[in-house]
Amino acid sequence: MFALSEIIRALTGQQLFERDRLFSEAKIDSRHVISGSLFVAIPGENTDGHDYISEAFRRGAFAALVEKDLPEHFTCLDFRSTVKEIVLPNPLPPFPFCIQVDNTVVALQKIATLHRDLLDLKTIGITGTVGKSTTKELVAEVVSQQYHTLKNIGNLNNEIGLPLTLLKAGKGHQLAILEMGFYVSGEIKLLCDIAKPIIGLITNIGTVHAERAGSMEDIANGKAELVEALPADGVAILNYDDPYVLAMAQKTKAHVFTYGLDPRANLWADQIESYGLKGIRFCIHLNNENFFVRIPLIGRHSVHTALRACAVGKVLGMSWEQIFIGLNHGDTHLRMAVINTQEGALVIDDTYNASPESMIAALNLLEEIEGYKIGILGEMLELGQYDEIGHMKVGAKAAEVCDELIAVGEKARTLVSSAIQTGMKLQRTQWFATVPEVIEYIRKRGFTQGEVILVKGSRGLQMEQIVEVMEHKQ
Repeated sequence: MFALSEIIRALTGQQLFERDRLFSEAKIDSRHVISGSLFVAIPGENTDGHDYISEAFRRGAFAALVEKDLPEHFTCLDFRSTVKEIVLPNPLPPFPFCIQVDNTVVALQKIATLHRDLLDLKTIGITGTVGKSTTKELVAEVVSQQYHTLKNIGNLNNEIGLPLTLLKAGKGHQLAILEMGFYVSGEIKLLCDIAKPIIGLITNIGTVHAERAGSMEDIANGKAELVEALPADGVAILNYDDPYVLAMAQKTKAHVFTYGLDPRANLWADQIESYGLKGIRFCIHLNNENFFVRIPLIGRHSVHTALRACAVGKVLGMSWEQIFIGLNHGDTHLRMAVINTQEGALVIDDTYNASPESMIAALNLLEEIEGYKIGILGEMLELGQYDEIGHMKVGAKAAEVCDELIAVGEKARTLVSSAIQTGMKLQRTQWFATVPEVIEYIRKRGFTQGEVILVKGSRGLQMEQIVEVMEHKQ
């Protein structure tokens, strides 16, 4: 919840001298507007928010941020830089009205920055190539055992989503767990300027979005903007097992706390046991403390996720008891779902997105589950210069794990070729150009009890359609 006075102060530097009015939240989609919202009209490539201002007002929006000239029937306060002297009308018009600015996204960011500054709110930034969302969710589960916690909803992790999240913060919130996305240099610095994190956590550095972000070094430099922004009394939580991340210790003035599987890390784990879909068990070490932990996260790679949440908890001074309760609380599987087909086959739905790192992690999980293993793997997009090597690595791993491989997408040809070169028999592989072709094939093939199927690929392929058919036999 935020106030009209905050909006005026952020955009004009002036104080409101009449009765203040409160907003419930900010929205960019008129369909999600509730009574008391601030509607932010953003012009996009396909949809222009200015076309939906009337709809937002009908749904109860108190005001709208706009940057375009509107018909005369809209009441507008003009806060654009072209206005030589902004004089607030006294009294201000009744709701709803529009607030015209030069750029609605920039205005949203200014409002969120001031709102965050006015609150006694500690913020924790999380970034990395893989595992950001899972880490955010598990960290939130842990810290909420002691603190009233706010977190990004879904993937609201960019220059628009993060300010929208911060504007949900109220005086009762103590912590904000903020996932920070990255495509280009300077993006995370901007998010840090808005959020002002005191703790920064880096998961890993990989090749996702390399087509836009550049080389691994470019990606690492972009992610490092988080630890560079931390204050001297802040804490950078770094993955000891990732050399790109560990090197960031030299780029921050904050205290450094490391985690990983290496005993040289501050917080580390060993004796890892996976129970397939029934969770993992491992021994955790910090100074002279050693604990065996069993949690419902699936896959050996999830140990790093657990260590990140533990690290945040210990940096904040939480007890192990609180941390372990958080680790075992709630649904932390997130985007990976497990379903059974009507015929009794087991389907691992990990269709949200894909990179070489996350593909190999999912194949490792498939390897730990008993049964006849089938990988339905889609091409990985936006890998840039790592395109061929990324698909080759996944293909080689698939050959080690899968009894049968079904690949989809033009770039997945390399994946299949690599699997065959690694030793997989040609007759155990299938390649299709499109998802509809895969669907037609699996309808004819069918799946039976004892088969375990991993479905994973880049978001652009919409491979969730395959899972829907397997689950419902559409």
